[in-house]
Amino acid sequence: MTKVPGALAPAARTPGWLPRAHPVSWQMLGITTLAMLMISVDRQLLPTVLPAIMQEFGLDAAQGGWLSSLSFVGTLIGALVVGVLADSVGTGHRRAWSWVGACALTIGSAFATVYARSLGALQVLRFTMGLGTGAMEPVNIAVASEFWQKENRGFALGVHHTGMPLGQFVGPVLMGLILANGDWRATFLWIPLIGLPIILLQLYLGRRRNEEQVYAWIREEGLTVPVDTAAPVSRNPLTNLRQAFAERNVRLCLVMNFLFLWTEMGVATFLTYQLTSQLGLSLAEAAVISGASGLVGWAGQIFWGTLSDHRGRKFALGILTIGFSVCVALCMFIDSRAMAWTLLLAWGLFRNSPYVVLYSLAVDSSPRAAGSGLGLLIGVGLGLAGFLVGPVAGYVIEHFGWHWSYAMLALSCLLALIPLRFVEETRHGAT
Repeated sequence: MTKVPGALAPAARTPGWLPRAHPVSWQMLGITTLAMLMISVDRQLLPTVLPAIMQEFGLDAAQGGWLSSLSFVGTLIGALVVGVLADSVGTGHRRAWSWVGACALTIGSAFATVYARSLGALQVLRFTMGLGTGAMEPVNIAVASEFWQKENRGFALGVHHTGMPLGQFVGPVLMGLILANGDWRATFLWIPLIGLPIILLQLYLGRRRNEEQVYAWIREEGLTVPVDTAAPVSRNPLTNLRQAFAERNVRLCLVMNFLFLWTEMGVATFLTYQLTSQLGLSLAEAAVISGASGLVGWAGQIFWGTLSDHRGRKFALGILTIGFSVCVALCMFIDSRAMAWTLLLAWGLFRNSPYVVLYSLAVDSSPRAAGSGLGLLIGVGLGLAGFLVGPVAGYVIEHFGWHWSYAMLALSCLLALIPLRFVEETRHGAT
């Protein structure tokens, strides 16, 4: 039988637990992981320095929550618009330019924040930084997945997403060093320091020749290429968006992603504030402790992503939902440094891992519209959850206390088990 160039090849063997890949696949994984690190550091910036901003501008918890929400309004718009447009440009190496533009916007906004002296300017810049990182993330995930064989997509995105927990720990530590000796505005300089090198690396690596080498290696190994590069690309963004949203799995992932992000952002937004106000810690020390989950989060993401490749996406998500919810509920018992470290380290094993499996499931279900599907998940999930949960959690904390806030967030996470029941498994051989 004649093989059609670009056609999806059926897998001839089951890959092992330690995957092999083309060198370019590993290099692209390194670049996209650094990009996730930058996005993570950006999202840690405001929660880490929020107590200082609240003090400088005389804000209460609810007002601080609204400031945080502006970032996620930008995230919603950026992820949807650029995620959808990236599909119109094409897959793989063609996505590089939209990614570079979004990264440049993030870097410029961070640099401008260093010189912001009014609350109004800070509000505008939080929106534009959210716009930039929101646009970067779906394209970044799509690029990472499109340079790896489908059989190891969970592993690849697990490694790729280690940038998130590493940023959640390394970012606050670096910020804590600055906060102990200087102004909170200087912490935003970490974004251009990370972002400028990865722009140059992406432009060098994300080229057609490198993509073709990766796809040739995958076919020679009897594995499945991530996307059919010979298939026509729709130039109509609305067509790509409809194609992604038409997939039931994508719609269910959208709901689950919202619930996980609602819970995570509800905890993260006020964690530093809780440690300073309840335990009396300095802002620098609270910043370090708030990033504790990142110490172990990277291992959790690789483990759960790889497990989903072998045991199925639904199986991994079921365990993650329960573990995530239990850890958040236990955070209501934080009453000392030791307890904070213990509970946040436990949460790290689950905190970022659901997204790895959800993104793998979404790309499995709609590979030709990966940018649009991921844009929906990240834009609607992160943007809407981040916009709403800051004011809501701030109100609950102000009027009912920390215990009720954590109880509300833990219950929200458990609700993800309902849409999970209706997900169709995409890993071959899993049920």
